[in-house]
Amino acid sequence: MDLGIKGKWALVGGASKGLGWGCARALALEGVNVVMVARGAEALNQSVADLQKEAPGVTLIGVAADITTEAGRAALFSAPGGPGKDFDIVVTNAGGPPPGDFRNWDREAWIKAVDANMLTPIELIRATVDGMAARGFGRVVNITSSAVKSPIDILGLSNGARSGLTGFVAGTSRSSQLAGRNVTINNLLPGTFETARLASNFKAAAQRQGVDAEQLIEKRLASRPAHRFGRPEEFGRTCAYLCSVHAGYINGQSIGVDGGQAL
Repeated sequence: MDLGIKGKWALVGGASKGLGWGCARALALEGVNVVMVARGAEALNQSVADLQKEAPGVTLIGVAADITTEAGRAALFSAPGGPGKDFDIVVTNAGGPPPGDFRNWDREAWIKAVDANMLTPIELIRATVDGMAARGFGRVVNITSSAVKSPIDILGLSNGARSGLTGFVAGTSRSSQLAGRNVTINNLLPGTFETARLASNFKAAAQRQGVDAEQLIEKRLASRPAHRFGRPEEFGRTCAYLCSVHAGYINGQSIGVDGGQAL
């Protein structure tokens, strides 16, 4: 299927690895020019170089910056060769805040979580959607978490911040100034995917419990309806479809990509 987005410009956060990488790759393979953003310069530069080999006909720009800061967003929008703020597609993505007991989280912890997982996506949306509306096409996809629909007790910081973003999107996406001009805003809620972060989490949990990581993985797989973890490339393809011309009637939705785990 031709997604109809060849030649457009996309911004993808957290694009050096994991789900962000999966989204950047899927879009680039569809002929989309991508500004790939991540904090780690070395990993990002390698990811840009690797993807450029797969998609030689598109423009790929790596911006090593923390876009939760004003300086980071300024670096993104002033990247040489980039579109400025005139993105057609924006994929927001930030690592979740740490787990824990809510009794131990002070105000600073909450502000940091809300800033990264709610306010930063909102800032990126605010900076780009009016230009999208003026051009008559725009797609925003926020990578959040399945915990939005099935909250997890130790992920209170993530539950709260990401639910705030979900509420914002539910209202803003339905504005006639955006929806009426072919601009959509949706959320993708990933479950458990095969990423370096997942492997690291299993390793750390195994060390804490004094067991083999494979035992924990087998137990987790047994609890999943699909009996497997997701692959970043299939998540990326889902994202790319939501960014396509064919998805113009999907708007304001929070779509689970979790193998049927969450209700």
